[in-house]
Order: sequence, then C-alpha cells, then structure tokens
Amino acid sequence: MDIASATILLILVLDPFGNIPLVVATLGRVDEERRRHVIVRECAIAYGALLVFLFMGRPLLELMRLSETAIGLAGGLILFLIALRMVFQHPEGPMGDSVIDAGAGEPYIVPLAIPAIAGPSALATVIVMTSREPGRWPEWMAAITLAMAASVTVLLLAARISRLIGKRGVSALGRLMGLILTAIAVEMLLDGITNYVRSLGS
Repeated sequence: MDIASATILLILVLDPFGNIPLVVATLGRVDEERRRHVIVRECAIAYGALLVFLFMGRPLLELMRLSETAIGLAGGLILFLIALRMVFQHPEGPMGDSVIDAGAGEPYIVPLAIPAIAGPSALATVIVMTSREPGRWPEWMAAITLAMAASVTVLLLAARISRLIGKRGVSALGRLMGLILTAIAVEMLLDGITNYVRSLGS
C-alpha cells in the first residue's frame, strides 16, 4: 500500500461526507463564526488520537500479545460492519450514535472528534497499517495528515454542501463511500485469512 492508497482508505474510513448531517445537527445552535473554530478543534483532537494509535499501536499489540493476523482480521471485520451501516443507512448513523439531541450545545470531543471522525474503524485501520509495516511510519503519518486535511475541508463546508445537494445527495455519497469501504474491508479480511492459513502450514 502506497501513500495515495492509504490516504484514500483513511478518507473513506473517516467518512467526512457521512459526517455532514452530524456536524450540521450538532452545530445547529452554535454561532457561524464559532462553528469553524469548533470543527477545526474537533478535527485536531481526532488527528491527535490517530497519531497516538500510529505510534503506540504496535507496543500496545506486543503488550497484549496480539498477532498482526488477529488485528488484520479484527480491523477488516470492524470496517465491514461500519461499511454495511453506511450502505444500509441506520437512523443512528454508522457509529450507532443518535443525533436527535445533538444540537443542544457546543460539542467537545464527543461525538464529533470521537467517535464520529476518529472512530473504532479509523483507529483500527491505523493500527493495522503500522503493525504490518512499522518502518513506514512517516508515510502513514503523511497519509493521516492528508486524509485529515481533506476531512477538515469537507466539514468546514458541511452546511454549504448540505444545502447544495440536499439530504438525499449526502445520503447517496455516504452509501457510495460505504460501498467502496466494503470492498476494502473484504480485501483486508481475505488477507487476514490467507495469512492465518499460511501460519498453520508453517
């Protein structure tokens, strides 16, 4: 996997277009000038969480005595479940978090930074990337940075995008990203199964 592929994967996992309804609902009562600051702050917190898992993911795996194959399978399974909820959209969103009362104040960390942006699927993806090829951490860090920059841009334009393409357009984009993510998740699962079968023969 090169930087471009890793960046695209992370953008799909971060799902900025799928988070547009959540951002609009959560920041509905926040002043427009303040709204940009909140979005940048929440994305910065999510970015920090992803970097923590990038550098601490492998030591954590060694501490818990988890194999790369197990993490690959777990990451693929999580991605697959999240992708299914993106394709067959659920009222509570892909992370299972209701946004009915989300506009009742300014969010801090929850639900935007975690789990909407840096959710379990994103954190698992980062762990899988660094556990497979830890020596390429500068490339993974660059991919995370590029993906987060794309997410910040989309979320800052969330209100405009929502007005421009409407709820159905946002829903269609979310389903499309979910479909692509499903294929990536299946590929990760197949790689994990292949590695497990090979380990049995060795």
